Amino acid sequence: MATTLGPGSRPGTAATPEAGAAADQAALLRVRGLSVTYPSARGPVPAVRDVAFDVRPGEILGLVGESGSGKSSVCTAVMGLLPDGTRLDADEIGFEGRDLARLRERDLRRIRGRRIALVPQQPMTSLAPTTPVGRQLRWYLGDRLDDPQLRGTLQAIGLGAVLDRPHDLPGAFSGGQLQRLVIAIAALAHEPALLLADEPTTTLDATVQAQVLKLLLTLREDLGLAVLYVSHDLAVVAQICDRVGVMYGGRLVETAPVAEIFTNPRHPYTRALVAAMPSTTPADQPLRPIPGTAEGANLLPGCPFAPRCPEVMDVCRTAMPAPVRRAAATVGCHRSGGEAGEAA
Repeated sequence: MATTLGPGSRPGTAATPEAGAAADQAALLRVRGLSVTYPSARGPVPAVRDVAFDVRPGEILGLVGESGSGKSSVCTAVMGLLPDGTRLDADEIGFEGRDLARLRERDLRRIRGRRIALVPQQPMTSLAPTTPVGRQLRWYLGDRLDDPQLRGTLQAIGLGAVLDRPHDLPGAFSGGQLQRLVIAIAALAHEPALLLADEPTTTLDATVQAQVLKLLLTLREDLGLAVLYVSHDLAVVAQICDRVGVMYGGRLVETAPVAEIFTNPRHPYTRALVAAMPSTTPADQPLRPIPGTAEGANLLPGCPFAPRCPEVMDVCRTAMPAPVRRAAATVGCHRSGGEAGEAA
């Protein structure tokens, strides 16, 4: 891992945000006290700050938030693919009984792509542009590509054109076809336990987006894999996720079942996101954007949403509230009863 491993979170921070009923099923991925800091000419830039969550077997957990909230950095940290010079602090990144934060690179390579696979936002960045798609499929699937059952699966998920034109280069196919191809390679080459999907539908139109989301759901059902799905689009999250973690300014401010996020959002930022959705705004009324900007939120000492929050209190500007359990949700907000350093 091309990072500097720090000592972990400060004593007193909440390390168990998903206690109680949510812990009934053992987590496949258990993240505790995760922080990621990038170097820059103006000094260290914290992108992820003391984040904790679980992903259970067969579950799709969404990470949602505005650009710059730290969602993609969480995925990159889990994969062990952070850039050189990046500082990684983590109490634990537990996966199948091993702590990924403390594994050597050669051990991570045995897990990366095999037990944990990544689907990037831009499929062309993962495909060799000058190599025919058929040869690239063969790289990952080997002789299994000749198996009629596997070819039938590839046909069923919309890759018939790729199989029919194996000598064509990636540039000859649409973005949707290439994204399905990348997802198929990630999920079928080694049938991983966990798939990290980093905004895989952002560049696709609505029709193709729906097809890709259906593919992910099909693969989850057929293979039993878990998915950590990163998105800035709450409408997409509503279609595919079982639970949702809302990130802002590098912090995880709320985690809840997807239905509760939309019917009973507890954090002011979550409520603002839901209120800004076109589907929640009457046709004769303008959209309700969130006032202000997220710039610099990752540098604030208290709640990162405080400068934009309509319910802000003085304590919000100086102390980040610890996660507090509220029914099936976990929320970090002083108005929910959280105090700095309080355990969930």
